[in-house]
Amino acid sequence: MPGAADRKRCVVVYATRDRQHLWNVEVPLDATIAQALQAARAACSDTAVCAAISWERAPLGVFGEPRLRTDVFADGDRIEIYRPLRCDPRERRRERVQRERSAASRQTLK
Repeated sequence: MPGAADRKRCVVVYATRDRQHLWNVEVPLDATIAQALQAARAACSDTAVCAAISWERAPLGVFGEPRLRTDVFADGDRIEIYRPLRCDPRERRRERVQRERSAASRQTLK
């Protein structure tokens, strides 16, 4: 019978704007990130959240470092499922600066 020494634990995380979802899973020592995701998906009880997650295609990381689904992770790792950004933050900043410059130039013309 396999014991705790034959397994490792991790936390699979997915965050929305309003809430962070955490799934604590236990998998074999040689398990990949994909296998941890399968275990988390099986443990996911909120069907709306589970349906919103792109389990097979979303970018992922471990503690903020990008990883592949085929990578093997360490015991205690935090596997993060990233959701797409609604807009590029750099582009948003460029637009804001452009608006501010336009408003400043209109004020100097008055």
